[in-house]
Amino acid sequence: MVIISILSNKFRVFLTSLGIIIGSLTIILVVGIGKAGETAVSEQYSRLSVESITIAKTKGMGQSSTSTEILLKDDAMNMAEVLTYVKSVGVSTRVVADIGTNGVSSAITIQGINEEYADITRLEVVHGDMFTNEDSLMRNKYVVLGSNVADSLFDGDPAGAVGEKVMIKGSTFEVVGVLDSVGGSGGISTSQADSGSVDDMAFIPYDVAVKYTSGTVSRSSSSGNQLTYVALADDIGNVEMAVAEIKDYIQETIGTDAAYTVTDAGNVLESAQATAKTLSSLLLAVAVIVLAVSGIGIMNVLMVAVQERTREIGILKSIGASRKTIMTEFLLEAAMISVFGGILGALLSLGAPWIFSMSTIAYEPSLGGIALGMGFSVATGIFFGFYPAAKASGLEPITALNYE
Repeated sequence: MVIISILSNKFRVFLTSLGIIIGSLTIILVVGIGKAGETAVSEQYSRLSVESITIAKTKGMGQSSTSTEILLKDDAMNMAEVLTYVKSVGVSTRVVADIGTNGVSSAITIQGINEEYADITRLEVVHGDMFTNEDSLMRNKYVVLGSNVADSLFDGDPAGAVGEKVMIKGSTFEVVGVLDSVGGSGGISTSQADSGSVDDMAFIPYDVAVKYTSGTVSRSSSSGNQLTYVALADDIGNVEMAVAEIKDYIQETIGTDAAYTVTDAGNVLESAQATAKTLSSLLLAVAVIVLAVSGIGIMNVLMVAVQERTREIGILKSIGASRKTIMTEFLLEAAMISVFGGILGALLSLGAPWIFSMSTIAYEPSLGGIALGMGFSVATGIFFGFYPAAKASGLEPITALNYE
C-alpha cells in the first residue's frame, strides 16, 4: 500500500524529497570540504619540526606597541647562545609586493629569512638550491619561489625558473631555487597576497630583505614591519622548558613577555585543526537546518495524505488493522521518501570531485560523509513523519468511514 501510494503521487513525492536531496548532498559536501581542510592544515604544518617554537608579535600589540617592546633580530639570535634548551633560531620579515618577469606579475608575500628559518620550517627545494647566511651577508639578490609562484611566472615550468631573473620592488633578483609544494592553507584558497601557504610566497635572504623590501626594524623606528622568529628546542622532551626559557628571556630583554606569543608546533597544529573543525561544524549545522525544513515539508505532505485517505484508514480499521499497523504504514512512507532523497543526494555527490576540481575549493570524498547524509535523511523523515502517522492511527473507524 505504501508503494502504491508513492507511485500514484510520483511528482508530489519528488518535490517533497527535493529538500532531502539537497540537505543530504549538502551534508556530504560539507564533510568532504571539512575533511580536505583538516588534511590541508595537517600537511601544511607537517613541515614544522616537532621541536620548533614560534615567537610572534601578540595580536593587538602591533602598531600600538612602544619602541621598547620590540624583540630585535640580534636579541633573538642571542637566545641560541645563552639559553640552555634552545638549539637555533630563525628570523623572518615579510612584506606584500609585486613580483614579475616577462610581463607577468602578481602581488605575493615576500619573506626575508635566514638559513636557520629554512631548516626549522623544512623549506624543501626541489629545483636548484636554498640560499645561505653567507649569501645574506654578501647581499646577494637571490630568491627562492613557492611552487605556485613559479608555475604562474614561468608557464607551468618550475624547473625552468632556476637561473632566470625576476623583479621585486624595482630590484632584479636571480631565482636560485623552487620549493616543493606543501598544499593549501585550509581547504578554500585565497589570493596569493593573502595566502598563508608557502606555495604562494617567495623567499629572499634576510639582510637583502632589510635593504630592498621590508626595511630596517629598530627600537627607535616607527616602522610597522614586524619580525617573526622560530626557535628549535635541543630535544623533543625539552620543548616546554625551552618555551619557558624564551618567555623569561623576552621578559628580561624588553621588559614584558606579553608583547610576544610563544607557541610550540604541537599547539599551533591543534589550534589550526580546531579552527578547521569549527568551520566544518558551522557548515554542517546549515545543512541540518536545510534537512529540518525538508522534514516539515514531509510532515505537511503526510498530513494531506492522512486527510485524503481518511476513508481508507477507516476501512483498514474496520477489518481489524491495529493502530500499530496504520502508524507503520505512514512511517514507512515517510522513511521511503527520505531514503529516496538520501540515495539521490549520495549519487549526486559522486560528481563532486570533478566539479570541485574546476574550482579553488579542496574536496575529499568520504564514506563517512555519505553515511552521515543518509542517516540524517532517514532520521528526518521518521521524526517529522511521526505526528501524521500518530494522527492517522488515532482516527475512530466510524468517524473515518463517514468522512467526506
